[in-house]
Amino acid sequence: MHDVIIVGGGPAGLACAIYTAHAGLSTLVFERMSLGGTAATTYRIDNYPGFKNISGQELADEFRTHVEDAGATIKMEAVNSLDLTGKIKKIFTSGGTYESRAVILASGSDRKKLGVPGEEKFSGHGVSYCATCDGNFFRKREVAVVGGGNSAAGYAVELAAICSHVTLIYHGRELKADFSLKKQLASLPNVTILYRHEVREIQGDTAVRQLATENLDTGKLSMLTVAGVFIAVGIKPNSELLPQELRTPDGFVQAQENGVTPLQGVFVAGDLRKKQLYQIVTALSDGANAAYSAQLYLQNDGKTEA
Repeated sequence: MHDVIIVGGGPAGLACAIYTAHAGLSTLVFERMSLGGTAATTYRIDNYPGFKNISGQELADEFRTHVEDAGATIKMEAVNSLDLTGKIKKIFTSGGTYESRAVILASGSDRKKLGVPGEEKFSGHGVSYCATCDGNFFRKREVAVVGGGNSAAGYAVELAAICSHVTLIYHGRELKADFSLKKQLASLPNVTILYRHEVREIQGDTAVRQLATENLDTGKLSMLTVAGVFIAVGIKPNSELLPQELRTPDGFVQAQENGVTPLQGVFVAGDLRKKQLYQIVTALSDGANAAYSAQLYLQNDGKTEA
């Protein structure tokens, strides 16, 4: 029996673990893939206070060390189902059944897909959702990045350092990325940005060879020769295991800043929570708030303070 079980080992879940462990609560964290969540695959992070130029993986490693030093336990196991009813919560994983008096849901989000022909077929064979993970396979080759936010711009900057040419494809008229990233892109001679374009099909044989793109203003289709395409078009919350009463129509969990959900003893933090801004710093803030709410809940013998 644990005081708190945290589902998810991204920034929010790891922040939760630090706070609950420091509060003297026995804390167990489950992560199904890699600690740090999607943040761990980010090329460079320059808006996290105190770290002006650090990779996502480096920051994730720092988080892990901090969590373990605080006394929390981390298990790399996939959570298969949850029983969040009753005072004692049950977590069923690939490694067994675990019980706790409180649960913090911090399972984060996954990357959205384009949903175009060829995307599934060539996944792992030229289609990637992580430039940090797969960029080296395309060294000195031409690639494309799809998206207009910080992730897409960061991918383009990262890939430009090792690829012969990078084409950034975005449906809007101006990138949503931070000014610093846009400035970097503008300075790179081997990066081209196709505004008002969308990918209609990913084509190839045993691997990606070209993209069919459409100019949204003219309707004209054209072919772009690339060896790989990196997709960064947003996130979807990992809420499939959660009871329907916790989920909004778009899959997020509606909760105030304190992370309190309608289920007693269940709290939410990070990208899973419906909010205005999805950043590492907001995930950490969520983690601290949810951890404190869980602490109050346990101190008050199972009564949630709103």
